[in-house]
Order: sequence, then structure tokens, then C-alpha cells
Amino acid sequence: MMAGHASGVPPTTQKEIYKYEAPWPLYSMNWSVRPDKLFRLAIGSYVEEYNNKVQIVALNEDISEFGPKSTIDHPYPTTKIMWIPDRKGVFPDLLATSGDYLRVWRAGEPETRLECILNNNKNSDFCAPLTSFDWNEVDPNLLGTSSIDTTCTIWCLETNQVVGRVNSVSGHVKTQLIAHDKEVYDIAFSRAGGGRDMFASVGAEGSVRMFDLRHLEHSTIIYEDPQHTPLLRLAWNKQDPNYLAMVAMNACEVIILDVRVPCTPVARLNNHRACVNGIAWAPHSSCHICTAGDDHQALIWDIQQMPRAIEDPILAYTAAGGEINQIQWGATQPDWIAICYNKYLEVLRV
Repeated sequence: MMAGHASGVPPTTQKEIYKYEAPWPLYSMNWSVRPDKLFRLAIGSYVEEYNNKVQIVALNEDISEFGPKSTIDHPYPTTKIMWIPDRKGVFPDLLATSGDYLRVWRAGEPETRLECILNNNKNSDFCAPLTSFDWNEVDPNLLGTSSIDTTCTIWCLETNQVVGRVNSVSGHVKTQLIAHDKEVYDIAFSRAGGGRDMFASVGAEGSVRMFDLRHLEHSTIIYEDPQHTPLLRLAWNKQDPNYLAMVAMNACEVIILDVRVPCTPVARLNNHRACVNGIAWAPHSSCHICTAGDDHQALIWDIQQMPRAIEDPILAYTAAGGEINQIQWGATQPDWIAICYNKYLEVLRV
């Protein structure tokens, strides 16, 4: 799938690339992590109107093609989609989406149904749009949302895991905090200390801030963009919680921080020729990260040599037929990366 600098094309024993064409342009996408649903993803449409869709697609191994399992209506495009990080399959088969609200769905075939809509504005039906959210891997009952109203909200989900009873899912606000001076664009939980309590956020004023759910009275600014360029995305290293990657608005590079040395980037990955839209750390390695952007490229980098400069990616996929706006590395599928461009989902063998 991904070409290195000198590698030939490997002999194919199975498909190297799976390609699925959706009925509409795609934006959000995420891998399922359930052990019995490995080759399953959720994808979200990007249509500039109220009526949007979320579709669950899975690999049909008999014909070696991805196909739709269930399609749901969604108001507005989803800003993010995420499956519950439940690798043992002990929770209900849940999916969450952010947009105008945080919605939690229960996956089913052919019908996926809405379990609950989480609105933190008790005074009205209006909710400031949510830019992103993250689902806590250590405690899947916790989700955090980021919003243009400068806040982050941590939600506590009640999945009512009573054996033999199918109870609905609900949730309540655990805490809401003003996280930034301007819009908050992304939020991500850290696994630092093996715990569930640390998270970081990025915002329109160009800072990365870290929070601890046990001590919310203060936060730590661990990076500020010198030009106050808005920061759009952040992602924690899956194996080493000292490292996080982030991308600024309209930037062609990805900045990597070491939280032990705040405010000074430890690496810059800058081989993209147009703005970067997505970053995904390897699920199984602390030194590999994938980036994707408007230059139709997905690049995999080896950052072992930090703080020495990292000149070139080790693998490059340059055959995407459009601007890649989403990239996800399968949490339980370390050999596979998924990208979205135009109407296409491509699942690529690394």
C-alpha cells in the first residue's frame, strides 16, 4: 500500500487497498475496536445543509469488499465519530457523534438507534456547536467534548450494565469548565500515570492546555503558538503519554511536543505540500505517526531520532484521488490505516 523510498511492490496475498464509495462526500470516520467487529468503520457525510448521514460499513470477506450495514440520519455534518473504546466487548455496542450535540447510538443491523442526546445547556434547546470530543479509553463511561463557546464538558455515561436487561443509555455532566479564552477546537484524554484524569485541549488563541479532573481549579499551558495561530487538532501518542502531536490552521507541518519540556517543539514534520488535516499515532508503536493532508498524501514517520531533525517520512501513500481530510489508524488493526477523501473511504495495508 504505502511506498517506501526504495521498496518494490510486495506480492499480494490479500488486498492491499479496500475502497468504498459512499453516496456523499465524507468527513468523519472511525474504526470499531470490538474484538468481534474488527473490519468495521463508521463514516459521516459532509453536506452543507441540515440533513446529513452516518453510515456503518464493514468488510464482506466473501467478496473482499466493504459494504453498508446501517445508515442513520444526522442533523448537520458530524465533527467527529468515535466507537466506544471497549476492546473486550463488555459494554453495549455504542457509537458517539458530535455536531450540534453529543449523541450516543447503539449499533445494530440493519437498524442503529439513538440512545441519548447530551445537551449541557439545561436552560434551552440551544447548544453551542461541538468541535470535537474524545472517549476515555481507561474509563469508557467518560467522554469529553470541546465547543466554540470556550468550554470543555466531561460527561459521565450510564450504560446500566445489568445482566439480562437491555437498559437505555443516559448521561450527565460530570464537570464543565471554561478551557480557553476563545473557541476550543479539540480535546483528547491522556493515559499519563495510567489513569483516566488527564486531558488536553487546543483552541483558537493558539495554546495547548492540560487539565486534571482531580484538580480543575488550574490548568497548565504546555505550548503557545508564537503567532497565536489557531490550533485545530491534537493527538496523544498511544504508547508514550509524554508525547503529543498537533496541527495549526492552514499549516503544512505537524508539531510534536514532549510535555516534560513544555513550550518547545521536540520535532516538526514538514514534508506536506499543502495543509495537514489529520494525525494518527500508531496503536502499537511509540515512534510511528501518520499524517495526511490536502496534498493527497498520507505519510508515516519514524520519530525515534528525536530531538534530531526528522527529514523524511519512512512510507508515503500518494495515490489518493483527492484532498485527504481524515486519517485513522486501526486501534486493534495496526496493519491498516483508513483515509477519507471526496466520497471515498480507503483502507490501506501498511
